[in-house]
Amino acid sequence: MNKKYEKYINYIVNDIQAPYFINMRDNYGLSPDEYEMVLSKVYNLPVTIKGSYVYNTNDNTIYFENSDGYWRKWEYDINGNIIYSENSDGYWEKFEYDTNGKVIYLENSDGFWVKREYDTNGNEIYYENSYGNIEDRR
Repeated sequence: MNKKYEKYINYIVNDIQAPYFINMRDNYGLSPDEYEMVLSKVYNLPVTIKGSYVYNTNDNTIYFENSDGYWRKWEYDINGNIIYSENSDGYWEKFEYDTNGKVIYLENSDGFWVKREYDTNGNEIYYENSYGNIEDRR
């Protein structure tokens, strides 16, 4: 890669905002065969693009974009569980998991949250949400 091109790609990586595909095409003049290179640098990991979806090396979807510019992003923990997602409408969700992969906490941009506890057999023994609903079976 020549220095001028490398400098331009690095500029794009530091400047680009979602919707990535539309911006790479319309604002930076890139061709689709350059998208994986740019998004691998944006995400700081190797990515694969299949249609409108971007995948990490574990084949988890990390980004989606449609032709109208709607987009959605996902982040995962080391076990492949979704820990964060957001979309172009400003909606986001956060998740926390126990050691068995069960959701123990969920929160979203609407202010809604849920807390859960499980026994050693994986049965839900406690549930509480932001609406004031509580179920305690401990």
